[in-house]
Amino acid sequence: MRALRLEMLADAPLAFLETVAEAAARPHAEYAARIAYVSQGCHTAQFVADPGGRLIGHAGGTVAPDEPDLTVIYAVYVTPGWRGTGLLGALIDEVAAWSRACGRPQLMLEVVVGNDRAYRAYRRLGFTDTGVRLPHPKIPALRELQMRRPA
Repeated sequence: MRALRLEMLADAPLAFLETVAEAAARPHAEYAARIAYVSQGCHTAQFVADPGGRLIGHAGGTVAPDEPDLTVIYAVYVTPGWRGTGLLGALIDEVAAWSRACGRPQLMLEVVVGNDRAYRAYRRLGFTDTGVRLPHPKIPALRELQMRRPA
């Protein structure tokens, strides 16, 4: 998981809320504890794609603090060699199934404005642009757009 996280951050630094240096500085024990924490319950979960040997994709979900029927999708990533294979849809489907099982029928995610590849991919998966625009939490000059769909 640590190797995949470092790859995610190096490949798409604007899409995530930590830097490669921050992630690299965390000890392996912290990654192991996080994996144990997100492997059960309905507050937060992470799903990974493992074709055998090396993880190639990730998507997380967490309860929205102000909307109990909403799961916020976060940290979505597919390694470049697997893009366009349907893996993104499979990861989102896993988050959606978990969300429904936890009683949350709606999904929401945020995309950096200008990340047209991700925007188009999420549109193909049924997400619609809500029109909401927010400042990027780490880089105030950037904006993020919100997209939603039923779980």
